[in-house]
Amino acid sequence: MWNTYVALDLETTGLSPMRDQILEIGAARVENGEITGTYETFVDSGVEIPERITDLTGITAEMTAGSPQLREAVEGFLEFSGDAVLLGHNLPFDYGFMKRNVVKLGGEYERHGLDTLAIAKSVLSDLPGRALNQVAAHYGIVQEHHHRALDDAITAARIYSCMAEEFGALRPELFEPAALAFRLKKESPITNSQKGYLRDLLKYHRIEASVKIETLTKSEASRMIDGIISQYGRIMR
Repeated sequence: MWNTYVALDLETTGLSPMRDQILEIGAARVENGEITGTYETFVDSGVEIPERITDLTGITAEMTAGSPQLREAVEGFLEFSGDAVLLGHNLPFDYGFMKRNVVKLGGEYERHGLDTLAIAKSVLSDLPGRALNQVAAHYGIVQEHHHRALDDAITAARIYSCMAEEFGALRPELFEPAALAFRLKKESPITNSQKGYLRDLLKYHRIEASVKIETLTKSEASRMIDGIISQYGRIMR
C-alpha cells in the first residue's frame, strides 16, 4: 500500500479542461497514512458560474470574488504538493484541469497518481455505483460538505485507506501509483494585439468582460473576439 501522497480535488465550472475554469482547489497531504497538512482556496476566475454548478456545489460568485486568481492559487498548490504522488476520486479529471492550467501559465506538470474510482470499480463491483458519496457511505465515512474540494479530497484519502486495508493484500497492484497521462495541444498566450482589440470591442459595445483577458490563450481570445463580432458587430470608425 502506498501511504504517502497528496489527495486532490477541484471544483470547476464544467467538465472540459480546455473550456472550463477552476473554482476551488482542495488538497490534503497524507504521510504514512496520516493527514499532516491541507491546502484550500477558491479561485477568482472572472467567469460567470453556471447555475447548475452553484446548485451542485453551493459555490457562488460572491464566494469566489476577491479570492486568489489562477496563477496564485495554482502556484500555491504546486508549492504545497511538490512532486508528491497524487490521489483522487476520478483523478484524471482533476489532473487534466491542473495540468492544463499549469501549462497555460508556462509550466510543466507530470505526476504519478492513485485513482480511487478506478480501484473501487475493480474491488467494489457489487455496489450500485462507485461515485465518491456512494463509496463513502459504503465505508461509513460521513461527509459534511460533499462537492466541496477539501472535503472531497479528504474523503478520497479515507476511502483509499479503507479499500487498501480490505483489498491491499489481495490486489497489491491496484494500490501502486501509475504515471498520469493527459495530452495537451500546444497553446500560445494571448497576443498584445488581441488584448488591445478585445478591450476596444468590449468598450465599444459596452460589454463587461466575463473573463480576465490576460489569462486567455491565443485561441480562446480568437473565439471570444469572433463571438462578440458575430453577436454585436465590428467596431465602426
